[in-house]
This record gives sequence, C-alpha cells and structure tokens, in this order.
Amino acid sequence: WAIYKIITIYVPSWDALPTWLAGSNIAQVGCFMFFWGINMLVIYKGIESIRFLLDIKAPLLIALGLALLAWAYQQAGGFGPMLSQPSQFVSGGPKAGQFWAVFFPSLTGMIGFWATLSLNIPDFTRYSRTQREQMLGQAIGLPTTMALYSFIGVAVTSATIVIYGGFPIWDPVVLITRFTNPIVLAISLFALCLATLATNLAANVVSPANDFANLWPSKITFRIGGLITGIIGILIQPWKLVADPSGYIFTWLVGYSALLGPIGGILICDYFVIRHMTLQPLDLYMPDGRYTYRKGFNPAAITALVLGIVPSIPGFLGTIRVVDPASVGSFLMNLYNYAWFVGFGVAFATYALMMSKRS
Repeated sequence: WAIYKIITIYVPSWDALPTWLAGSNIAQVGCFMFFWGINMLVIYKGIESIRFLLDIKAPLLIALGLALLAWAYQQAGGFGPMLSQPSQFVSGGPKAGQFWAVFFPSLTGMIGFWATLSLNIPDFTRYSRTQREQMLGQAIGLPTTMALYSFIGVAVTSATIVIYGGFPIWDPVVLITRFTNPIVLAISLFALCLATLATNLAANVVSPANDFANLWPSKITFRIGGLITGIIGILIQPWKLVADPSGYIFTWLVGYSALLGPIGGILICDYFVIRHMTLQPLDLYMPDGRYTYRKGFNPAAITALVLGIVPSIPGFLGTIRVVDPASVGSFLMNLYNYAWFVGFGVAFATYALMMSKRS
C-alpha cells in the first residue's frame, strides 16, 4: 500500500486503472505481490537474514520517528498546540460518556496483539547465549520503544489537526503522501518498507514456519514452512481485516485474544506454579518422557484451553452478528471485551487445579 500510494504521486494514472481483483486495480495487486515476493525471498535466505533486517530496522526507525516528531513539533508550533486537542470523550464531545466502553476493548485488543509475540518469543530467545541476554533484551527493548512510538503516534496524529486542519491523519502512509520533497518521500518509502518487512517476518512468519517444519520435519523445511505461511497469508485476505479500524480492533484483535489468553495462562501456570521454573530438557525430546502425557497430549491443558475460550464465544458471535447481540445478553457481550483476561484467568485456575490433582 505504501509503495502504491507514493508511486501514484508521480504516476497519477495508476489511480485510474480499472478494478481487477478483490476491489483492487492491477497496480495495487502488483505492488502487493512484489512486496510479498520480497518477504518470501528473505525467508528463503534464512533466519540470519531476518536478524540482519531487525538490526537495521531498530535504530533507523527510532531516528526517523524522532525526526517525524521534530517535524510535527516545528510545524504545529510546539507541544502546546500539538497536545491541546480536546478529547472526544469529554462532556459535549462526540463520544461523551463512552470512555470505558472503548478503553477496555482497546486494551484487550492491544494485549491480544502483543500476546502473539509473547507466546512466540522463544523462537528468537533460543538464539541468545545466556538467560541474562534475552531478559535484558526484552525488558529494555520492548517497553521503551513501544512507549516512545505510542507517544510519537499520538502526538503526531494530534499535530496533523493543527497543521492541516480537519480530521486527524493517523495513517503514516497518508501523512507521507502530503510531503512533496522527493528525498523525503524516498527515505519514508524505504523506512516503511523496511519496518513492515522486518516486523511482518519476525511477528507473522517465523513462528508458523517453524510450526509447519516441526509437523513434518522430513518433508517441510523452514523455507517451505515460510512459503506455506505466505500463501495462507494471501488466502485469508488481510486487507479486509484492516479496512475497518474498528472491526480490526474489536473483532479481530479481541477475538483472537480469547484464544491466546488461555494459552498464556496455561504456559505461565505450568512453568511458574507447577514446575517451579525447573524443566528437564532431556524429557522434552523423549517419546516416553515426563512431558508425553497421553500420546503427546496433556488432557489438563486441553481442558483448560477449552474452558478458557468458552466464556468469550457468545460475545464473539454477537460481535460478528452471527447471532443477535440482544439474545446474547449484555453481561456476555461485555464479558467479551475482557476476553484475554477472562481466558487467562479461567485457564490458569483450571490447569492449576487439574495438575495439582494429577501430581
């Protein structure tokens, strides 16, 4: 999308091309497939190529983010005008009295967003030389950069109201197309592509590629697993998920947080409560080791997972309008807004109870 939008600044005729596939013209599809191909090429090169991209991406994006903040500060006339825009939730605002109704689903959605990486982070930390390295890397790298970029996003979005008037511009691609300097556009396009490429590979491809490879090690390599992931990524039509920001947050993110919350609860309970942070590595690789349970499946974990998901199902069905929300009831609809927390708590308690009895 970024590639297409910026190129159309110089080739406006692209916008006039007829619709070809899924509501997109051939140029949009071509840009998408070009970028998809780059993703697959990096995966083919292996995990070290992804690490190389991440090493470049981190300092570059911090520098460009600070540069964007400095630009907004200068154009808007300082932090005063930038941060003085009234909240939509204040009395008399368009969303007066709706703060908590928006806050908790948004919080659940963001936790669900990061729950994917929190569950998959061993795919990366296993390359650390010591336990201390991976702990410091996560403790210092993730909270600080996310806090910084969250502030930059809010501040710059608010500044666009002052700079351009009208509605806030929250989409960085749309904001970049307002610039006319070709050097700025080129640097911005490179930064967006690099950020999207590195983040997509690390967050969305590495883990499922490893999963597919482990399902059939003799036939599926990490490279083939990455290609399978890339093909599935096209088939699920992700552009439809982000077409509506509200649907993306309250349906997609909150919805899959109902799945990830119980998994997180089971893993944390097992490691900290049941195992007391002690594992037997050899048993992890033995077909008849202590972690084999019943033919490789732990009934307590499966039961806890199912019970953790169940409370959020009615609210999810009501949210996607499969059933009438009124028939679901306000309690279950509201419970869905806390899907990750509910799933985590129920699965944690269920797993702890069942495993303690087993012991």
